[in-house]
Amino acid sequence: MIVEPGPLLAAIDSPDDLKKLAPEQLVQLSTELREFIIDSVSIYGGHFGASLGVVELTVALHYVFNTPYDQLVWDVGHQAYGHKILTGRRDKFPTNRRYHGMSGFPKRSESEYDAFGVGHSSTSIGAALGMAVASDYKGEKDRQHIAVIGDGAMTAGMSFEALNHAGVANSNLLVILNDNCMSIDPNVGALKEYLTDITTSRTYNKVRDELWNVLGKLSKFGPNPQQIARKVEAAMKATLLKQSNLFEALKFRYFGPVDGHDVQHLVTILNDLKTIPGPKLLHCVTVKGKGYALAEKDQTLWHAPGLFDKITGEIYRKTPSTPQPPKYQDVFGHTLVELAEANDKIMGVTPAMPSGSSLNIMMAAMPDRAFDVGIAEQHAVTFSAGLATQGLIPFCNIYSSFMQRGYDQVVHDVALQNLHVVFCLDRAGFAGADGPTHHGCYDLAYMRCIPNIVVSAPMNEQELRNLMYTATLPENAGPFSIRYPRGEGVMPQWRTPLQRVAIGTGRVVREGEEGGVAILSIGHIGNYAVKATETLRAEGLDAGHYDMRFCKPLDEEMLRDVARRYRAIVTVEDGCLPGGFGSAVLEFLADHGFHLPVARLGIPDRVVEHGTQDELYKECGFDAAGIAQAVRELSAKVTSATRETVLR
Repeated sequence: MIVEPGPLLAAIDSPDDLKKLAPEQLVQLSTELREFIIDSVSIYGGHFGASLGVVELTVALHYVFNTPYDQLVWDVGHQAYGHKILTGRRDKFPTNRRYHGMSGFPKRSESEYDAFGVGHSSTSIGAALGMAVASDYKGEKDRQHIAVIGDGAMTAGMSFEALNHAGVANSNLLVILNDNCMSIDPNVGALKEYLTDITTSRTYNKVRDELWNVLGKLSKFGPNPQQIARKVEAAMKATLLKQSNLFEALKFRYFGPVDGHDVQHLVTILNDLKTIPGPKLLHCVTVKGKGYALAEKDQTLWHAPGLFDKITGEIYRKTPSTPQPPKYQDVFGHTLVELAEANDKIMGVTPAMPSGSSLNIMMAAMPDRAFDVGIAEQHAVTFSAGLATQGLIPFCNIYSSFMQRGYDQVVHDVALQNLHVVFCLDRAGFAGADGPTHHGCYDLAYMRCIPNIVVSAPMNEQELRNLMYTATLPENAGPFSIRYPRGEGVMPQWRTPLQRVAIGTGRVVREGEEGGVAILSIGHIGNYAVKATETLRAEGLDAGHYDMRFCKPLDEEMLRDVARRYRAIVTVEDGCLPGGFGSAVLEFLADHGFHLPVARLGIPDRVVEHGTQDELYKECGFDAAGIAQAVRELSAKVTSATRETVLR
């Protein structure tokens, strides 16, 4: 189905076309842009509420600034659909987040208007500041640099580090704080309360407006009224809000709060801010999901709802005729509550992803034992370490790709002190349509090189439950990592009794023909290996299959048995090949004098773009067909080598 843009939007193929409109036409354009996003996402899917909330801001930014020469950086990028549509990608928008289609996030290789590639939060201020400093160095004094960041992303340490630097760098930087009290879930923490105080203080807003009204009439007296205004407003903020302004304390000029949905007012303000040098912050108050009532009401659900009926708001769900397996994240959430009910030492921690990780189940059942710390992965890890020093057992649940941000803390604050923190890494492996910024490619490799830590991956829901239980036992009172993928498992009847798993032990899935090929898998991808062995057996090729469960420590007894029993090995992992599980197997074989061919299947040493998980498994050669083909090829090589030996 083709989504037809409105008449104004249909004529815009670049910001130059946008600038031809009269200011009063921007309201209609904003309406058309919002409707185009609603229509497109309802049919093709994607992130939803975030882009609706910044429609007017997006229009105003491209209307006022000379993009791409003026550099616009979107934090995270969930909200950049309007930006993409206005910058020449309207007709490509149906391919958004699809295999070989347009990225769901700003991406430098996709458009010159995407000044910085994003996907993780809180990078915009630092990146825009780097661009601003570079422009100063090159003498580009007329170049503007704008970072658009949500109040949720402002909670991360990176944002404050960049603000702290920008305040003294004195470069031409405009930070636009998109304040809607939301990231994916509602924002938490002191910063949220602080921003709420500013936006809800009627006295402050009324006095501020009256002050600027009066001083505006005195402009004929020169710049002095502006200087007076700055001093009076600073004093007013401190007095009426009973605290100093955080951003001005960091040497930013603070403006706002302003209505982020008044496009004409935004144009006026942005034109004024262009003429003010140095670091500035514009505080815009917006509504996530603006213009679609259901998305405004339930902002978490409508962050990325999938396909839906635009008129009724019905989100399309498949209704299977048989019981379906649950999502791994839900197995985690329910199992954590089950464990916590039996063990009062267990706590839950997540950095701003309670619904995405299903920690919200524990937060509802045990609100005093489950913590959303905001978008702050480093803090989540060290906070968990602090809990562990007091004899508690924190389950620190972080998406695999976000765990990269807390890596130093895993090493320095957890592993070196051998603290009992259980890391549950959701979205491990390919994350699907979110693409390379969200793929969890590297955790097996970056975790297994750290001393003291156990690195594991369950093949199914039962194994996930058992590993979670095992990680709580006193004999395993050290760092413990459990990784699992996005999406569904394989067991509709998943509530199995909890059982201890011996650390560093795998399990035999299928005994193959002696002298043949063995498949060693780790994690959920082992289910594809099961399908591969079934296909091969029908062809008369009986391959063995072993679910290793642990990348560290490896099951050395099982590996010795495999190396003696079989003539070749295929390793399979939904993780990067350099340094990953297959590398660990090769290291073991080399260290112990085993010489047999090994084919490693996994994520290659390149950036893999977005697509469904199955599309990406196929592209990288480790779907069921790819695994079967690797076994065939290795089996043929072994057979050929045997014939050559006999002939000699």
